Amino acid sequence: MRDMLHWSEDPSEIQRLSLRKEELYREVVRDWGIEPLPGVKIWLERLEKAGVPCGIGSSTEAKNVELGLGMLGLGKFFRTAVTAEHVQKGKPAPDVFLEVAKRLGADPSRCVVFEDAPAGVEAGRSAGMRVVGVTTTHPGGHLEQVDREVRQLDELEVEDFTSWFSRSA
Repeated sequence: MRDMLHWSEDPSEIQRLSLRKEELYREVVRDWGIEPLPGVKIWLERLEKAGVPCGIGSSTEAKNVELGLGMLGLGKFFRTAVTAEHVQKGKPAPDVFLEVAKRLGADPSRCVVFEDAPAGVEAGRSAGMRVVGVTTTHPGGHLEQVDREVRQLDELEVEDFTSWFSRSA
């Protein structure tokens, strides 16, 4: 936002505005509610049934992740969440995804990142992970360097990834 709106160059003012923006976001979510993207719950249920451990790597604040998971009732699907507060550098640096892998006890080369933004795709690639581009915020074809692109997660089957890793094992 600093680069787009040019409200301030003062780091403390930028931080204050950023925190206020996040507070307002949480207020809106509490007042208006939130819905999961189509196919998310079905996909998470498939992963859970297959015993695939899941974590969240997000550039937002932990409070936002906690609020969203709580309101959506999806927290049970995730073993860990790594957010902006937990790493030195946010996306497109790979830090959040590498920390998720570490917390899950997983080799990054055997992890899959699901991303809807170019910075997240770059972070996943830099972490040495496979990347599925989800076209929720960008139209199809705009997420470069992805292993697969989907409109919604329930288009996927767990077996899609089993074959990826059996070939690279």
